Amino acid sequence: MQSTQFREYIEEQERQTLAPYATLAAHTKGREFPLTPCPVRTDFVRDRDRIIHCKSFRRLKHKTQVFLSPVGDHYRTRLTHTLEVSQIARTISRGLRLNEDLTEAIALGHDLGHTPFGHAGESVLNDVVPGGFEHNLQSLRVVEKLENGTGLNLTFEVRDGIVNHKKSGRPATLEGAVVSIADRIAYINHDIDDAVRAGVLQHSDLPGSCTALLGHSHGERINTMILDILEQSFGRPAIAISQAVSEQFDVLRQFMFQRVYLNPDAKREEGKCKHIVQALYAYYLEHVEQLPAEFLQNVEEDGRERVAADFIACMTDRYAVTDYNRLFVPREWL
Repeated sequence: MQSTQFREYIEEQERQTLAPYATLAAHTKGREFPLTPCPVRTDFVRDRDRIIHCKSFRRLKHKTQVFLSPVGDHYRTRLTHTLEVSQIARTISRGLRLNEDLTEAIALGHDLGHTPFGHAGESVLNDVVPGGFEHNLQSLRVVEKLENGTGLNLTFEVRDGIVNHKKSGRPATLEGAVVSIADRIAYINHDIDDAVRAGVLQHSDLPGSCTALLGHSHGERINTMILDILEQSFGRPAIAISQAVSEQFDVLRQFMFQRVYLNPDAKREEGKCKHIVQALYAYYLEHVEQLPAEFLQNVEEDGRERVAADFIACMTDRYAVTDYNRLFVPREWL
């Protein structure tokens, strides 16, 4: 087989093996700026690779998931969360004969716009930036404009899945819908694991109705939810979950908000983190000329408020702390 035929062979395999309502790479709505087709990779695989190799993806390893700046090696970060979402979403897509490559690309890019300090940082920027701040919209902004100063030029389907991954979103593809539900399955379950590790919860604290139906362990609960989605969705152009599993999933989510997400012990450092983000935003709003050139180029079009938020949202936790110390903490004379 000639090298120029590999991609065509893969695209033909998709036509023959994927469900009739799956998104075929050969039928993509394309990119804002057309590219010469790759001889080996489909457009969705190419998008996946562009995301994995970008700086925004690498920075996820030093961004908070739930527990701020954890010392322990085994707490989730935004990067490990992203990988767990990808794994769950790929399993669902494979079972439903959807496009696994598109699913993976969306999953790997869905949180690129998250701020330092997780949702604490996001809530601050949402309060202070005119027009608000949402991490899914920022993730889209990263791949369309900020990364490399020009964006990643991804396909419509990947960009659509990224911006619509929140529960309130309406993805245009079933693969995007899979990532949305996989995101929720991942974070609820791994946040339980991290909360137990931190001593905030014990496994016995979980609601009995949830463990009875969904399972007693991390793996059992994820497996139950995946199997339920496969059973409810197979052979249908929709992603569905049974009422019983959905109800207990909601009970578990409400429990996590009460016992973990709003827990004073788990969130005891959150006020400090919010102060850091507020201070950095105020500083760079007044000193926008100190921003890197790749951000400054957007000031005229987007305004200094949005560009200052862009710079802060790109920061890792440790970069934000270091920059705050540089700007606001006096250095000692030696």
